[in-house]
Amino acid sequence: MALVLPVGAALVYRSRIPAELTVEPIADHLRKFVAPEFVFGSGCRTLAGRYAANFGARHALLVTDPGVRRVGWAGSVAQSLDDAGIPHTVFDAVSPNPKAGEVMRGLQVYTENHCDVIVCVGGGSVMDCAKGIGVTASNRRHILEFEGVDNVPLPPPPLICVPTTAGTSADVSQFAIITDPDERVKIAIISKAVVPDVSLVDPDTCMTMDPYLTACTGLDALVHAIEAFVSLASGPVSDLHALQAVRLIHQNLLPCLVEPDSVAHREQMMLGSLHAGLAFSNASLGAVHAMAHSLGGFKDLAHGECNAMLIDHVIEFNYALAEDRFRRIGLEMGLNMRGMDAVTRRRALVDEVRRLKQAAGVIATLSERRVQKTDLGDLARKALADPCVVTNPRRPGAGDLETIYAEAL
Repeated sequence: MALVLPVGAALVYRSRIPAELTVEPIADHLRKFVAPEFVFGSGCRTLAGRYAANFGARHALLVTDPGVRRVGWAGSVAQSLDDAGIPHTVFDAVSPNPKAGEVMRGLQVYTENHCDVIVCVGGGSVMDCAKGIGVTASNRRHILEFEGVDNVPLPPPPLICVPTTAGTSADVSQFAIITDPDERVKIAIISKAVVPDVSLVDPDTCMTMDPYLTACTGLDALVHAIEAFVSLASGPVSDLHALQAVRLIHQNLLPCLVEPDSVAHREQMMLGSLHAGLAFSNASLGAVHAMAHSLGGFKDLAHGECNAMLIDHVIEFNYALAEDRFRRIGLEMGLNMRGMDAVTRRRALVDEVRRLKQAAGVIATLSERRVQKTDLGDLARKALADPCVVTNPRRPGAGDLETIYAEAL
């Protein structure tokens, strides 16, 4: 399978609601690590045309959004396609939390223009939409039919990603997250088929992010790293990337907000996001993301903000079953835990995560985002059906998730 699961466990995913997630034994020493080709560095976005030509592109679909077009990053990538002599059609009808209908409209544009390569420029929403367009282009089925693990039979057309936020890491991951507006939930498509072929990780593109987007995407990347490191599917290679991501993001997020024009801090944040993406793509995630997918789909909220509102509460829930790993995360954040007992170490880590959120200005609660107590049962039920919950270090029930949501109100 593309997604390697817990030591001694494999995933069987049957349906969204009610959740039927079971485990079966597999060899406990096996780990697979999947990553795309990527180029990291200032200006690398201009290589998009060259890579498209290498794929034999005759007509490219350029997927982006209005904001990315407005600040010029999509234009510079379009110019690289022009320079390579590759005609292209732009599809920019992508909203935050991309909807299933947007994917299907993108497929129509792809098909009508006889495209054979997809180039995307944007944040996680744009990249997930582009992944969805590719999946549907090859398999000719509605995007919502691919929910779950390894449910993409045919490989998509070549996909080249230019990420413009330091956070989502969709450019290197085997995850695509699409909103089902009818069910008001985000679905997860997890398959190595959705790993992009090339990622052009250009820190320059982060220079136009506003402070709140910088904070939310940076905290998203931090949650990726934390959840990957404590995941039941973690392994020695993903651990290296996860810990490096924790260190880089913790050291550079607040300085990046204080000095938004600092190329050095932006570069380190983009590198931290890349490491976090390589970690979680292979180790999977946990309850924070399962709950954030449910919450974001229900209230159409920014994904990074959803993660930020939940992470400290989930750490408290999980801590006892991954104590040594959370202690290592605390050390990477610079906490001096010498002489502390387990309870004090847990409190120190949770306090540091809350301090970081507060300093970054991501302080909203669920109630401030229009979530009510009467919503919590449905939110928990949908979160429990998310594939990410399987690799959480502590297996929650619906009541546990409802309690965590309540704590975050």
